[in-house]
Amino acid sequence: MMGPMGGGGGRFGGRNNTANPRIQEEFKKPHKGVLIRLGKYIWHFKWLMLLALLLTIGSNSFALVGPTLSGKAIDCIGTEVGQVDFKGVSHYALLMLLFYLGSAVMSYLLSILMVYISRNVTLRMRRDMFNRLSDMPVGYFDTHPVGDVISRLFYDTDTINTSLSTDIVSILASSITIIGSLGMMLRLSKVLVLVFVITIPLSVLITRFITSHTAPLFRKRSRKMGELNGFAEEKISGMKTLKAYHQEENVIDQLDSINEEVVQAYYKSEYYSSIMGPSVSFINNLSLSLISVLGGILYMTGGVQIGPIAIAGMTIGGISSFIQYSRKFAGPINEIANIYGELQSALAAADRVFTLLDEPLEAADAENALVLTDVKGDVELKDVCFGYVPGKTVLKNLSLTARRGSLIAIVGPTGAGKTTLINLLMRFYDINSGKITVDGHDIQQVTRSSLRGAYSMVLQDTWLFSGTIYENIAYAKPDATREEVEAAAKAARIHRYIMSLPDGYDTVITDDGANISKGQKQLMTIARAMLADANMLILDEATSNVDTRTEAHIQQAMRHLMQDKTCFVVAHRLSTIQNADMILVVRDGNVVESGTHKELMQMGGFYREMYDAQFH
Repeated sequence: MMGPMGGGGGRFGGRNNTANPRIQEEFKKPHKGVLIRLGKYIWHFKWLMLLALLLTIGSNSFALVGPTLSGKAIDCIGTEVGQVDFKGVSHYALLMLLFYLGSAVMSYLLSILMVYISRNVTLRMRRDMFNRLSDMPVGYFDTHPVGDVISRLFYDTDTINTSLSTDIVSILASSITIIGSLGMMLRLSKVLVLVFVITIPLSVLITRFITSHTAPLFRKRSRKMGELNGFAEEKISGMKTLKAYHQEENVIDQLDSINEEVVQAYYKSEYYSSIMGPSVSFINNLSLSLISVLGGILYMTGGVQIGPIAIAGMTIGGISSFIQYSRKFAGPINEIANIYGELQSALAAADRVFTLLDEPLEAADAENALVLTDVKGDVELKDVCFGYVPGKTVLKNLSLTARRGSLIAIVGPTGAGKTTLINLLMRFYDINSGKITVDGHDIQQVTRSSLRGAYSMVLQDTWLFSGTIYENIAYAKPDATREEVEAAAKAARIHRYIMSLPDGYDTVITDDGANISKGQKQLMTIARAMLADANMLILDEATSNVDTRTEAHIQQAMRHLMQDKTCFVVAHRLSTIQNADMILVVRDGNVVESGTHKELMQMGGFYREMYDAQFH
C-alpha cells in the first residue's frame, strides 16, 4: 500500500502532528465489557461449552467423593489393634479407585474439548481482525507500526488462546470444587467451617488489592511487546541499509533499551502477580492449622456443650475427610489467585485485540453509489484541496484534465504532492474540497471497488508474495492463460530473465522476492499491471529500480499496450517522460506548469530548471 508521501503533511509530517497511538494506548483505560465480548466468541460453541461444563461437573464431583470414601476406609481401620475391617477397607478403596479413574477420564476429555474450542475461538478472532484490517483506511497503516499490528494479530491472540484452554477450565473446575467441598464440610462439621469465615475474606481482600495494581502492568506489558515487535520488524527489513551505514552497535543499543523495558514490564507484572499465590497459600495453611487443632479437640472430647448448643464430636476418619475437603476448598482458591495474573494478561491482550476491532473502517460508499463499468479514462480534477492532518494543506486548489488514452506525467521536487495526487485518484484518501471525476462521474459517488478496479498500479516499493513467478504476475488476473502471462512479461522485458531460471515461470519466489534483484522484482510488478484488464494505469516511480535503457523499452511497450487507455506516471528522471502527452509540474501542492516536454522547455520555467539540474 502506498503511504501518504509528499508535501509537509505527508507521512512524516502527519506523524509529527498527531498523537502517537502507542502513547495514547498506555494511558487509556481498558475497554469495558471485554469479558462480554470474549463471551460472544465463546457463544458460537455454546453446545460444546455445555458439554465442557457437564464434564467439569462430572470430573470434580467424582473427585469430591474420594475424601468421603477415604474417611470411611480410615474408620474401617479403627483405632484398636486387630480390629481392622479388611472387607470394608477394600470396598472403599476400590470405590475410590473407580471414582478417581472416572474423574481422570472426564478431565482428559475436557482438556481436549477446551483446546478445540480455544483454537477455533482464536481462529475466528484472527479472521475478524484480518477482515477488519482489510477494510481499514490506508491512513491507519501510515500511523501504526506493522510490528504492533502483527503483535496483536498473533501474540495477543495466542495469549487469549492459552487462557481459554487452561485458565477458564481451571476457574470453572475450581468453582465447582469450592462449592462441592463447602457442602461436604458443612455435612461433616459446621463448627470447623467457621474457620473459613475469617480466612476467606482475608484472601479476597489481598487478592483485590494485588490485582488492582497488576492489571495496568499487564496492559503495559502487551504494549511494550508490540513496540519490540515493531522495532525488530523495522530493523530486520532494513538490515542492508543498517549494515551499509555501520549502525549495528547503535541498533543493538536501541534494542537493549527497548528490550530492557519489555523485561521490566514482564518482571513487574509477574513479580506483583506472583505475590498473590504465596499470600493466599499462607492464609490457607493457617486455616488448615486451625482446623487440625479444633478437630483434635472435638475428637478427644467426643463433643462440646456450649449452653444450649451441642457440638458433636468427630471420628479420625471424619477429621481426615474434613482436612482433605478443606485442602480441596483452599487449593482452588489458591489456584485461582495464582492464575488471576494470567487472566489479567489475557484481558489486557483481549483489550488490545478489541481496540483494533473497534478502529473505524474506511467510510462506506455513498448511498446508491455508481458502479463504474466500461471506463473510458477521462479524469478531471477541479480545485482539489487536501491535507493529511487538519491545518496542513498538501494540495491547494489543484486542477488538471487527463483525456482518455493520454500519458500524463507528474513531476516535481520531493514533497511537492505527487504521490498524494495518486492517493486521491485511487481514493485511498478522500479530498477535503473540490471534485475529482472519472468519465464525468464524481468519484465520491462511485464505489471504491469499481474505481480501484479501473486502475492498475505499480508502486516504487515492489511487493511479491511467496509463490511462483507465474502466480505473482497473474495476481490481478487469476484466470490468465500462460500465453497472456508470457506476453505481459515480454512487454515488461522480463521474459528472457524468467526463462533463464531453472524452473522458468514455475520458479518459487520466497520472502518478498529476496532471491531476485530489485529491478527484476519491479519488472515483474510492471508485467502484473500490464496483464490486469484495467482501463487506467498508475506508475508511482515504478521504474526507479531499472536502468534507463530498460525503462525506455518499458515506456514504448506501455504505449503500445495502453492504446485508448489513460496512464499516470510519477517520475523523477525527466528523460523517461519526454514523450508524454502532458507533463504536470507540481510544486508546493499546485500545478505550476503543464504542457509537453518541448513546450515546457521553451517556457524556461521551473521544469527547465529541473531538467537542466539533471543533465548539466
